[in-house]
Formats: sequence, C-alpha cells, structure tokens
Amino acid sequence: MKKFNHYSRKEFLTRSGLMLSSLALDKLPLFSSRLSTDQVQVGIIGTGSRGTGLAKILMGINGVKITALCDVYPPHLNKARQIVGDKVSTYTDYRKLLEDKNIEAVVIATPLFLHHPMAKDAIQAEKHVYLEKAMAYDIPQAIDLRKVVEASSKVFQVGFQYRYFALYHKVKEVISQNWLGKITHFECQYNRNSNWRFPVNNPKDEKLINWRMYRAYCGGPLSELCAHQIDAVHYLLDKRPIKVVGFGGVNYWKDGRETYDHIRTVYEYPEGIQSSVTSVLSNAYNGYNIRILGDRATLEIQRDKAFIYAESTKNQQGTVDGVTGATLLARTQGEAEELIFKEKNEQLPDPSVLSLQHFIHCIVTNDKPLSNAHTAYDSTIAIHMGNLAAETETVQHWKPEYTP
Repeated sequence: MKKFNHYSRKEFLTRSGLMLSSLALDKLPLFSSRLSTDQVQVGIIGTGSRGTGLAKILMGINGVKITALCDVYPPHLNKARQIVGDKVSTYTDYRKLLEDKNIEAVVIATPLFLHHPMAKDAIQAEKHVYLEKAMAYDIPQAIDLRKVVEASSKVFQVGFQYRYFALYHKVKEVISQNWLGKITHFECQYNRNSNWRFPVNNPKDEKLINWRMYRAYCGGPLSELCAHQIDAVHYLLDKRPIKVVGFGGVNYWKDGRETYDHIRTVYEYPEGIQSSVTSVLSNAYNGYNIRILGDRATLEIQRDKAFIYAESTKNQQGTVDGVTGATLLARTQGEAEELIFKEKNEQLPDPSVLSLQHFIHCIVTNDKPLSNAHTAYDSTIAIHMGNLAAETETVQHWKPEYTP
C-alpha cells in the first residue's frame, strides 16, 4: 500500500468508493427461517415504548410468533396487546411467563434495575434472551449475569444494536486500514434538549413511568444514551478502558430528579487513547455524534452517515512568535467527504431490525451474537465505572476482578 503522511481529497474519494466490493462480506445473515409450523415463540417482558417497538419489529420477521406479553402497568400491557393481537397471553408477573414451556425466547425491555434478575431467571428457565442495554444495574450484577450466561447454552444478546449496522463495520475497516493514521482521541456525545419525562396521570405512577429520573432504577444518561457510544468505541478498538474520570449533576432540570441531566466522562484505553463521552439534556446541538481523531484525518459518525476530514499540510509565510515572514507549517481541516458504506439508493434496515433478525438467526443456527455476554459485559462495566467516577469524584480503574 502506498505510504504517505496525509491523504489528499482525491485519495479519500477514490478509497471510499473502492469499499463497495468488500461490503458484502460484512453484511449479516438476516436469519434462517423455519417452517411456518415450527415458529420461534417469543415472549416480551416490558411493553413500554421500547418493548412495543421491538414487538412491531418481531412481527415483521418470518418464523417468529409473539405468544406472550408481560408488564406491571396495565395501560402499557393493553396497548401492546392491541398491537400484537388478542390471542396473545398476558401477564403481570414475568415469572409466570417464564413457566410457559412453549416459549423459546424472551425479549426484556424493562427498566435497568430489573435487567439482572429477569435475564438470570430467563436463562435458568432455559429461554434464549434478548436483553436491552445495559446488561445490569451495577458491576456485581454484571459479573454474576456473565457467569450465569457462560454456564448456559442459550443465546444471550444485548441491545447494543449499532454492532449490526454496516456503517460501523465500514468505520472499523477504515481504522484497520490506517486511513486515519494514529488515533489518539474519540469525542462522543448524545445530547437532547428535553426533560426526558413522560406524562403521568396518577402521581403514584411517577417512578413507574419516569424511572429514568431515579437512581434506584437507572444509571441516567450514561446508561440510557451514551451506552451506545461507549460500546461503539469498544467495537471499533477491540479494547476495554483502563480508567475513567467524570463529572455530572443536575444544573438545568431542577424538577426533583436524582439522575444527572448532564455528564462528562473521559475514558483512557491502552496505547494512550482517550475517549470523552458527554450527554447534555438541555441542548441538542449535533445530537448523536462520534468523532475519531487521527493524525491523518478525522472521521465523524452521525446517526446514519459518516464523514472524513483529511488533514492537509502546506507551507505558508506568516508571523511566528512576532517574526514576520517566517515559515510555518499550517495543518488545516480538509473538506468533508462522505464515507460510502452502502450501494447507491440502497435502503438499509434500522439497526434494531438487524439486531433482532440476527437474534432469531442465532437461535435457529446456534450462532453467537455480535453483542453477546462478553462484549456487553465490558461496555456495562465501563458505563458503571463512569457513573462511579462522577458520583465519587475519583478516578475509577478497571480492577482485576472485572476481568473474566
């Protein structure tokens, strides 16, 4: 491969176009469908907005039949039943759902504090499990759940769905081919301008509906929003963090919430790579964004596209330390070039669709999910390290007991 210090605009355009021949290798198998008389029977535990969204996706996958729903909040359960159909069984106790021997797999989309007990019970009930991120409410729970999954032969997948999106596969290829040069920093953000609340008709249902506001149930923006970017950095680097510092608080939405309305963390990875991870709930500028900084180029990942900015170098005459006419080396950000990761006019499914399709595929073929107990475990530990760093105002290190 040609050696050079910096990519020209033309070189980036050329190299980006060449990727189409290799993209097919990265496309995931959707699933291996069974006969219509031998469908994968699925139960959904947690039928709020995320749970009903996943139900709609599952209803569009051949070889899948939703046979049971569970939620402790009747309005959510009734709404989901209207979507799925009246023939489905409904429960308010998830353990009753798990007793149904006909159910092969469960999708768990409940508040974070319930992830560990529900997933553990489901695995021990011999069910395949699709668990929404993060894997557990705290580090001890994550360690325990990983051990339970490792002792089982059942499929266990966690909802870090961007591992299934071709955009991130292409970015990983770009990094492996050294397009960006030496990478030293990631800058990640997931910002919103919203109080992040849902309306509550009865005050006694406040914590049931707005569980994200309370520390007993949730890890705040780092576990609910930035979790995706923390996992994306792990996927792209194939590394786990060494340590993290963080700051957070409630400085805008002073409405009685306990979880932060903003948090800023900096993770350090092997080889001196640092990743800043930020979430602000009072400003939506650039929303979801990941910037990867290399000495040859910067790559910016947006929601469903990415751009490369090549570093350009040229000699100019200017003033250096008061000396006019001195020569200075000016490095400037190049123009944005979109990173091509799909065929022209190709419509790719939403990452959540790809994720659930692959979950069913893994059940049928006994394949291993891309977002599995090991990858999700590393990201879950990192999430809680970040929150602990902010809460205790200390540097949190990856401890030996965290390593499987």
